[in-house]
Amino acid sequence: MLTIDTKAIHSGYDRKTCWVHARAGMIPGSIDGAGNPYSMVLTMHAMRLTGDDVFYPIHDMRTDDGGQTWDGPNDHGEAFARRSLPGGVEEGVSDFWPTWHAQTGVLLGTGHTVRYIDDNLEPHPRPKDTTYSVYDPVQRCWSAFQKLETPDQELFFMEGAGSTQRVDLDDGQILLPTYTALRETTHGIHQSQDVSLVMRCAFNGHTLTYLEHGDALTLPTGRGFAEPSLIFFGGRYLITLRNDDHNYLATSDNGLHFGTPDRLKFDDGSELGSYNTQTHWLVMGEEIYLVYTRRGANNGHVLRHRAPLFIGRFDADRLCLVRDSEQILVPERGARLGNFGITPISKNESWVTVTEWMQTTGPNYFDGTRCEKHGSDNSVFVARVRTH
Repeated sequence: MLTIDTKAIHSGYDRKTCWVHARAGMIPGSIDGAGNPYSMVLTMHAMRLTGDDVFYPIHDMRTDDGGQTWDGPNDHGEAFARRSLPGGVEEGVSDFWPTWHAQTGVLLGTGHTVRYIDDNLEPHPRPKDTTYSVYDPVQRCWSAFQKLETPDQELFFMEGAGSTQRVDLDDGQILLPTYTALRETTHGIHQSQDVSLVMRCAFNGHTLTYLEHGDALTLPTGRGFAEPSLIFFGGRYLITLRNDDHNYLATSDNGLHFGTPDRLKFDDGSELGSYNTQTHWLVMGEEIYLVYTRRGANNGHVLRHRAPLFIGRFDADRLCLVRDSEQILVPERGARLGNFGITPISKNESWVTVTEWMQTTGPNYFDGTRCEKHGSDNSVFVARVRTH
């Protein structure tokens, strides 16, 4: 079994917005010249409760003492500020994930654009792009977000690597999972089907460059496949895929071309029960783990059963979760925990970061007080996971 130490590093909210999308990147020691063993930079942003995915500019928190104390949340001004576009459109960044890029020695965060009119989502079909930003550990600031230039074709009209877990190759190239939407017009109404794929990119420490992409993976049920997470383990690549009804898994020898996806299952053959939310990978020692939420945990009052947050050992040979290895990372307190991040620290330690998302289920979707009744207060959690 794993040792899990879960701590709230920030809590409380104004009942108008709540912090979401907490994900951290590690900066190895001595990079900033301060002699710290390592630093952690955790990004997140406020979301308006009375709206559908109305996100405000990214803030961050930082620790230089192994998570004992944290500075922030810090605003980074123009780096992540919304930009004005024609037609009254504002464009910002969401679903950000910072990860250390060892070959260039920088912290590279990726996400996607999101567009608003009058502080509400622009109606479909709205363009979307992969975005990225680089962190300066000495100045403690982020570069102004940039867009990844992708092929001028329909497949990339609504493409963005939001909330996806990437793999950095030994030569510095990046396998960046992303998802897009295929537009289809029926009786004058635009509908979309999510398609997941992996892009191979180059990165020189400043600019992220598209090189090629692999298979387009989708499913004709729900909204297809979205928010893919990629890992390399045991000589092959594993990718998880979000679907409205069941979350899926596929494998690959090269990280671009995958076999037929199958539903995530336990080792007894039963379905995992994870659906319509993210699943991410964690590797420690000689084992691989999956972090997820699922049905069947006395959690029907939580939107899409997105709490508690679980971790379970993954059998990479049989491609299934080992049921009796399951542990709770972050407890359920009424709020959902489905948008989270994974940060490797060492061979024997990783962090899982998540916030309590204060929108709820039912007719009063925007009423965060229903989450509060179960004890949630928009806490930002860090769960430190260690092997024995």
